Amino acid sequence: MGKIVAIANQKGGVGKTTTTINLCASLVHRGRTVLLVDCDPQGNATTGMGINKSSVKSIYDVLFRGVNAADAVMQTKYGCVIPAQADLAGANVELVDLPDREQILKDKLAPLRENYDFLLLDCPPSLELLTLNALTAADTVLVPVQSEFYALEGLNDLMDTIRRVNQRLNPSLKLEGLVLTMYDSRTKLSTDVENALREHFPGKVYETTIPRTVRLSEAPSHGKPCIAYDRMNKGTRAYLHLANEFLKQQNE
Repeated sequence: MGKIVAIANQKGGVGKTTTTINLCASLVHRGRTVLLVDCDPQGNATTGMGINKSSVKSIYDVLFRGVNAADAVMQTKYGCVIPAQADLAGANVELVDLPDREQILKDKLAPLRENYDFLLLDCPPSLELLTLNALTAADTVLVPVQSEFYALEGLNDLMDTIRRVNQRLNPSLKLEGLVLTMYDSRTKLSTDVENALREHFPGKVYETTIPRTVRLSEAPSHGKPCIAYDRMNKGTRAYLHLANEFLKQQNE
Protein backbone atom coordinates (compact mmCIF):
# COMPACT_ATOMS: atom_id res chain seq x y z
CA MET A 1 0.00 0.00 0.00
CA GLY A 2 1.39 3.38 -1.03
CA LYS A 3 2.62 5.83 1.56
CA ILE A 4 0.97 9.27 1.59
CA VAL A 5 3.32 12.16 2.33
CA ALA A 6 1.97 15.68 2.81
CA ILE A 7 4.51 18.32 1.85
CA ALA A 8 3.47 21.28 3.93
CA ASN A 9 4.51 24.64 5.33
CA GLN A 10 2.03 27.44 5.94
CA LYS A 11 4.69 29.99 5.00
CA GLY A 12 4.79 30.71 1.29
CA GLY A 13 7.96 30.91 -0.78
CA VAL A 14 9.89 28.20 1.05
CA GLY A 15 10.28 25.83 -1.90
CA LYS A 16 7.34 23.59 -1.02
CA THR A 17 6.05 23.08 -4.56
CA THR A 18 9.58 22.93 -5.96
CA THR A 19 10.32 20.16 -3.47
CA THR A 20 7.11 18.29 -4.33
CA ILE A 21 7.77 18.38 -8.08
CA ASN A 22 11.44 17.50 -7.91
CA LEU A 23 11.11 14.83 -5.22
CA CYS A 24 8.36 13.24 -7.32
CA ALA A 25 10.50 13.23 -10.46
CA SER A 26 13.57 12.01 -8.57
CA LEU A 27 11.66 9.11 -7.02
CA VAL A 28 10.32 8.16 -10.46
CA HIS A 29 13.89 8.34 -11.75
CA ARG A 30 14.79 5.87 -8.99
CA GLY A 31 12.15 3.47 -10.30
CA ARG A 32 9.28 4.20 -7.92
CA THR A 33 5.66 4.83 -8.88
CA VAL A 34 4.50 8.22 -7.62
CA LEU A 35 1.24 10.19 -7.68
CA LEU A 36 1.48 13.92 -7.07
CA VAL A 37 -1.79 15.38 -5.79
CA ASP A 38 -1.93 19.15 -6.23
CA CYS A 39 -3.93 20.49 -3.28
CA ASP A 40 -2.90 24.12 -3.79
CA PRO A 41 -5.41 26.40 -5.58
CA GLN A 42 -2.49 28.14 -7.31
CA GLY A 43 -1.90 24.92 -9.23
CA ASN A 44 1.84 25.53 -9.55
CA ALA A 45 2.71 21.86 -9.16
CA THR A 46 0.32 21.07 -12.00
CA THR A 47 1.98 23.43 -14.46
CA GLY A 48 5.42 22.53 -13.13
CA MET A 49 4.75 18.93 -14.19
CA GLY A 50 3.86 20.08 -17.69
CA ILE A 51 0.07 19.86 -17.47
CA ASN A 52 -2.24 22.41 -19.10
CA LYS A 53 -4.83 23.21 -16.42
CA SER A 54 -7.50 24.46 -18.83
CA SER A 55 -9.07 21.15 -19.85
CA VAL A 56 -8.47 18.53 -17.19
CA LYS A 57 -10.36 16.90 -14.36
CA SER A 58 -8.98 18.25 -11.11
CA ILE A 59 -8.82 17.56 -7.40
CA TYR A 60 -11.78 19.95 -7.05
CA ASP A 61 -13.84 17.64 -9.27
CA VAL A 62 -12.82 14.72 -7.08
CA LEU A 63 -13.72 16.51 -3.84
CA PHE A 64 -16.98 18.15 -4.87
CA ARG A 65 -18.28 16.85 -8.21
CA GLY A 66 -18.24 13.12 -7.66
CA VAL A 67 -15.39 12.38 -10.07
CA ASN A 68 -13.53 9.18 -9.27
CA ALA A 69 -9.98 10.01 -8.22
CA ALA A 70 -8.54 7.50 -10.69
CA ASP A 71 -10.33 9.31 -13.54
CA ALA A 72 -8.59 12.58 -12.63
CA VAL A 73 -5.06 11.13 -12.80
CA MET A 74 -2.87 12.54 -15.58
CA GLN A 75 0.17 10.64 -16.80
CA THR A 76 3.44 12.53 -17.30
CA LYS A 77 7.02 11.44 -17.92
CA TYR A 78 7.89 12.61 -14.42
CA GLY A 79 5.10 10.92 -12.45
CA CYS A 80 1.31 10.84 -12.27
CA VAL A 81 -0.63 13.95 -11.24
CA ILE A 82 -4.09 14.87 -10.01
CA PRO A 83 -4.14 18.52 -11.09
CA ALA A 84 -5.48 21.62 -9.37
CA GLN A 85 -7.33 24.51 -10.99
CA ALA A 86 -8.39 27.94 -9.80
CA ASP A 87 -11.82 26.65 -8.68
CA LEU A 88 -10.06 25.00 -5.75
CA ALA A 89 -9.74 28.47 -4.21
CA GLY A 90 -13.32 28.18 -2.91
CA ALA A 91 -12.81 24.75 -1.40
CA ASN A 92 -12.26 25.96 2.16
CA VAL A 93 -15.65 27.65 2.15
CA GLU A 94 -17.40 24.67 0.55
CA LEU A 95 -15.83 22.22 2.98
CA VAL A 96 -17.04 24.07 6.09
CA ASP A 97 -20.59 22.70 6.08
CA LEU A 98 -19.81 19.16 4.94
CA PRO A 99 -19.95 16.22 7.38
CA ASP A 100 -16.53 14.79 8.26
CA ARG A 101 -15.06 17.72 6.38
CA GLU A 102 -11.45 16.92 7.33
CA GLN A 103 -11.74 13.31 6.10
CA ILE A 104 -12.93 13.87 2.54
CA LEU A 105 -9.58 13.83 0.77
CA LYS A 106 -8.51 10.73 2.72
CA ASP A 107 -11.63 8.85 1.61
CA LYS A 108 -11.23 9.93 -2.02
CA LEU A 109 -7.57 8.87 -2.23
CA ALA A 110 -7.96 5.57 -0.39
CA PRO A 111 -8.67 3.48 -3.54
CA LEU A 112 -5.48 4.79 -5.19
CA ARG A 113 -3.04 3.80 -2.47
CA GLU A 114 -2.49 0.31 -3.83
CA ASN A 115 -1.49 1.71 -7.26
CA TYR A 116 1.55 3.73 -6.18
CA ASP A 117 4.61 3.49 -3.99
CA PHE A 118 4.16 7.09 -2.84
CA LEU A 119 1.46 9.75 -3.00
CA LEU A 120 2.84 13.27 -2.52
CA LEU A 121 0.34 15.95 -1.50
CA ASP A 122 1.37 19.51 -2.36
CA CYS A 123 -0.38 21.57 0.32
CA PRO A 124 -1.41 25.23 0.07
CA PRO A 125 0.59 27.80 2.07
CA SER A 126 -1.98 27.95 4.87
CA LEU A 127 -3.33 25.90 7.75
CA GLU A 128 -6.94 25.90 6.52
CA LEU A 129 -9.24 23.00 5.64
CA LEU A 130 -7.42 21.90 2.50
CA THR A 131 -4.22 21.49 4.48
CA LEU A 132 -6.09 19.75 7.31
CA ASN A 133 -7.54 17.34 4.74
CA ALA A 134 -4.05 16.59 3.45
CA LEU A 135 -2.69 16.06 6.98
CA THR A 136 -5.60 13.80 7.84
CA ALA A 137 -5.01 11.74 4.69
CA ALA A 138 -1.24 11.52 5.12
CA ASP A 139 0.95 9.01 6.88
CA THR A 140 3.75 11.54 7.32
CA VAL A 141 4.56 15.23 6.80
CA LEU A 142 7.65 16.50 5.01
CA VAL A 143 8.41 20.16 5.78
CA PRO A 144 10.56 22.32 3.48
CA VAL A 145 12.19 25.11 5.49
CA GLN A 146 13.81 28.11 3.84
CA SER A 147 17.25 28.91 5.21
CA GLU A 148 16.30 32.23 6.78
CA PHE A 149 15.24 33.45 10.22
CA TYR A 150 11.55 34.09 9.49
CA ALA A 151 11.10 30.56 8.21
CA LEU A 152 11.77 29.30 11.71
CA GLU A 153 9.06 31.46 13.24
CA GLY A 154 6.19 29.69 11.51
CA LEU A 155 7.41 26.21 12.36
CA ASN A 156 5.89 26.30 15.84
CA ASP A 157 2.43 26.91 14.38
CA LEU A 158 2.84 24.09 11.89
CA MET A 159 4.12 21.67 14.51
CA ASP A 160 1.23 22.61 16.79
CA THR A 161 -1.21 21.90 13.93
CA ILE A 162 0.44 18.54 13.28
CA ARG A 163 0.10 17.66 16.98
CA ARG A 164 -3.57 18.63 16.99
CA VAL A 165 -4.27 16.60 13.85
CA ASN A 166 -2.41 13.70 15.44
CA GLN A 167 -4.57 13.91 18.55
CA ARG A 168 -7.96 14.54 16.94
CA LEU A 169 -8.01 13.34 13.35
CA ASN A 170 -5.06 11.15 12.42
CA PRO A 171 -3.36 9.32 15.31
CA SER A 172 -0.81 7.69 12.98
CA LEU A 173 0.49 10.95 11.50
CA LYS A 174 4.24 11.35 11.91
CA LEU A 175 6.90 13.86 10.93
CA GLU A 176 8.76 12.51 7.90
CA GLY A 177 11.44 15.16 8.15
CA LEU A 178 12.52 18.72 7.49
CA VAL A 179 14.49 19.72 4.41
CA LEU A 180 16.47 22.95 4.21
CA THR A 181 15.81 24.82 0.96
CA MET A 182 17.45 27.85 -0.71
CA TYR A 183 20.55 26.95 1.25
CA ASP A 184 23.79 28.88 0.84
CA SER A 185 26.67 27.38 2.80
CA ARG A 186 28.69 30.56 2.29
CA THR A 187 26.39 32.54 4.59
CA LYS A 188 26.35 32.44 8.36
CA LEU A 189 22.55 32.74 8.31
CA SER A 190 22.09 29.45 6.46
CA THR A 191 24.40 27.60 8.82
CA ASP A 192 22.77 29.21 11.86
CA VAL A 193 19.30 28.15 10.67
CA GLU A 194 20.59 24.64 9.97
CA ASN A 195 22.17 24.36 13.42
CA ALA A 196 18.99 25.61 15.09
CA LEU A 197 16.85 23.08 13.20
CA ARG A 198 19.16 20.19 13.98
CA GLU A 199 19.18 21.16 17.65
CA HIS A 200 15.41 21.42 17.95
CA PHE A 201 14.52 18.47 15.69
CA PRO A 202 17.29 15.92 16.30
CA GLY A 203 17.29 13.13 13.75
CA LYS A 204 14.51 14.76 11.71
CA VAL A 205 16.48 17.15 9.48
CA TYR A 206 17.69 15.68 6.20
CA GLU A 207 21.43 15.70 5.65
CA THR A 208 20.72 16.81 2.08
CA THR A 209 20.24 20.56 1.69
CA ILE A 210 18.71 22.16 -1.39
CA PRO A 211 20.81 25.02 -2.77
CA ARG A 212 19.51 28.28 -4.13
CA THR A 213 19.88 28.00 -7.90
CA VAL A 214 18.37 29.83 -10.85
CA ARG A 215 17.81 26.59 -12.78
CA LEU A 216 15.45 25.27 -10.11
CA SER A 217 13.42 28.48 -10.45
CA GLU A 218 13.45 28.37 -14.25
CA ALA A 219 12.39 24.75 -14.72
CA PRO A 220 8.66 25.16 -13.84
CA SER A 221 8.21 27.83 -16.52
CA HIS A 222 9.19 25.13 -19.01
CA GLY A 223 6.75 22.63 -17.52
CA LYS A 224 9.55 20.37 -16.31
CA PRO A 225 11.15 19.24 -13.07
CA CYS A 226 14.79 20.25 -12.89
CA ILE A 227 15.95 16.70 -13.64
CA ALA A 228 14.45 17.07 -17.12
CA TYR A 229 15.47 20.71 -17.54
CA ASP A 230 19.11 20.53 -16.47
CA ARG A 231 20.27 17.07 -15.42
CA MET A 232 23.68 18.28 -14.22
CA ASN A 233 22.49 21.28 -12.20
CA LYS A 234 23.42 21.24 -8.53
CA GLY A 235 19.74 21.59 -7.62
CA THR A 236 18.93 18.46 -9.61
CA ARG A 237 21.72 16.56 -7.92
CA ALA A 238 20.49 17.74 -4.52
CA TYR A 239 16.96 16.44 -5.12
CA LEU A 240 18.32 13.11 -6.36
CA HIS A 241 20.32 12.88 -3.12
CA LEU A 242 17.19 13.82 -1.16
CA ALA A 243 15.25 11.04 -2.90
CA ASN A 244 17.98 8.56 -1.97
CA GLU A 245 17.90 9.71 1.65
CA PHE A 246 14.10 9.59 1.67
CA LEU A 247 14.10 6.03 0.31
CA LYS A 248 16.74 4.96 2.81
CA GLN A 249 14.44 6.12 5.61
CA GLN A 250 11.73 3.85 4.19
CA ASN A 251 14.18 0.93 4.57
CA GLU A 252 14.27 0.49 0.79
